[in-house]
Amino acid sequence: MYTMLTELLSGLALFLFGMKFMSESLQKAAGEKLRDILNSVTKNKYVAVLFGALFTAVIQSSGATTVMEVSFVNAGIMTLEQSVGITFGANIGTTITSQLVSLKLTAAAPFIIFIGAAIIMFGKKPFMRKVAEIIFGFGSLFLGINFMTGALGSLQDFPTIMHVFACLENPFVAVLLGFVLTFIVQSSSVTVSVLVLLADSGLVGLLSCLYFILGANIGSCTPAVMAGLNSSKEAKRTAFIHVMFNVIGMVVISAILFFAKDWVVDTVSALSGVGNSKRFVANADTLFKTFQCLILLPCSGGLVKLVRLMIPEGEEESGGTERKLLYIGKNRRFMESTAVIDIVHEIERMARMVQDNLIMSMDALFYDKLENVEKVQQQELYIDYLSNEITEYLVETNKYQLPLSDAARIGSLFHVVIDVERIGDHAVNVTEAAVKKRDRGIRFTEEGGDELTDVFMDVLDIYDKSIEMFVTENPENLGEITYLEDNIDRKQIDYQEGHVRRMSMGRCSIEAGLIFTDLLIGLERIGDHAVNIAYSVLKEKPEEDA
Repeated sequence: MYTMLTELLSGLALFLFGMKFMSESLQKAAGEKLRDILNSVTKNKYVAVLFGALFTAVIQSSGATTVMEVSFVNAGIMTLEQSVGITFGANIGTTITSQLVSLKLTAAAPFIIFIGAAIIMFGKKPFMRKVAEIIFGFGSLFLGINFMTGALGSLQDFPTIMHVFACLENPFVAVLLGFVLTFIVQSSSVTVSVLVLLADSGLVGLLSCLYFILGANIGSCTPAVMAGLNSSKEAKRTAFIHVMFNVIGMVVISAILFFAKDWVVDTVSALSGVGNSKRFVANADTLFKTFQCLILLPCSGGLVKLVRLMIPEGEEESGGTERKLLYIGKNRRFMESTAVIDIVHEIERMARMVQDNLIMSMDALFYDKLENVEKVQQQELYIDYLSNEITEYLVETNKYQLPLSDAARIGSLFHVVIDVERIGDHAVNVTEAAVKKRDRGIRFTEEGGDELTDVFMDVLDIYDKSIEMFVTENPENLGEITYLEDNIDRKQIDYQEGHVRRMSMGRCSIEAGLIFTDLLIGLERIGDHAVNIAYSVLKEKPEEDA
């Protein structure tokens, strides 16, 4: 008994390690490229289903795929309608694990592990080392299966344990156990793969396996639900569609099994080969998910409308004055594959607050809207809060092994947070100038006011384009940004010279001149910070003109 138990637990540990190690290594090696494709193929729901299946088959985790979806929807870069096809495809793609387990690859496991370990030890390039980790995880998975298969074969010698497995003949118990186990490990791939081995050892009947699979499908929704709990309404709806897909599928398939269970078992057995229980479970898992997709995909529009009714529009949790993070933080599910995406969108949120402050501060300066001063100061406190929280989160994130391209970007994100926060400080400086201007009765000349407005409009333009380039990582705006920077630098020099001439002619007071000069210098520095933000996505900063 002791030997059997240690062999079973050792095999299970190796299997779980191999699954996790292989999935995470796949995401780190090709996470960004796969993620970009995932975000670009969602316009056509049929193509989205196909790619969702392929994507999940590659990374071996529907949980990772659906969490990415929720993250994209929460960030506003994917709509709820676009996410439906990916959700359906992910449910099909996750069955690839049980298909692999059903194959006889255990004899090759030691050789696969050796190859992976050799490359990890002696490989030089980071990408090759990540590929080696995938190979090592794949081999560990099958070595674990080999251990578990030997241990499970001995369980039939223990009547008490066989009596426990006999309880699975009750469909309700089988569904409940499938749900609970999958909820605990948060992966239907793991539980169904273990079921493949249990069925092959004759411990679980074929019909019980079908009900267990239905329960595991419901439990597989856990990662998506957890990711959506503290997200936007659209992200919650995305997670709920994943739940609806599996709940509706369970109800429909359970009804079919109630009336035609023998036909279903015979049909799947015929497709799998008579007496091949491993292939039976794996094929049943794939067929169930495919069937659910076929019956629900034509109704996807109706599912979206239904979920909008169940989770109606209303004030988002981000409303009000309470300071909080929307895309990152301790209340969010952390995933290496989406961490940088979430951080970027939190920085974008902070940057848009700064943009609002810039506009309000200039309105206070030019149109005497001094009620904006308090608004800017309060929002600046929020911006400082976000700056500190994002920086701390970046420090924590940097401790994890991220996808290669994401890890390379972490350093630049620290600098972007600093640049954005400093631009926010300049907005506060403008409000202080507005108060001083009002209190001392200072007036700009018409020419000076027009010059400040001209530079300010260029600064708003370069800032907006820089933030867009930072978020999209698309250098399309780089030419315009460089032109605007040069324009702002030239105007600062020209307008300073014009300002000196006005002062020498007595058209401008010394106090007005000092404020004018400070504002002009501040606006030019905002332009410099904006350029830094844009350049953060470039591998090499463009050379300055001599």
